[in-house]
Amino acid sequence: MKEDLMEIICCPLDKHDLNLEVTERDDGEILSGELTCTECSETFPIEDGIPNLLPPDMRDEAPA
Repeated sequence: MKEDLMEIICCPLDKHDLNLEVTERDDGEILSGELTCTECSETFPIEDGIPNLLPPDMRDEAPA
C-alpha cells in the first residue's frame, strides 16, 4: 500500500483517523504493518501490501 492512502482511509467502525505502524517497506510501498484507530483502538493488519479493513468478527470468516 502507498502511504498516501492514509489521507483517504479511516476506521470502518467509527470513521475516525488511523495511525500507521510500518514493519516492512520496499521501494516506497508498505508491505506489512498495522493500522490503529485513534478513537476505538481497534487494529487492522497490513499484509502483502494490502490493508485489511474488515471488522474483526468478519476477518475470521474471510478465506485465507
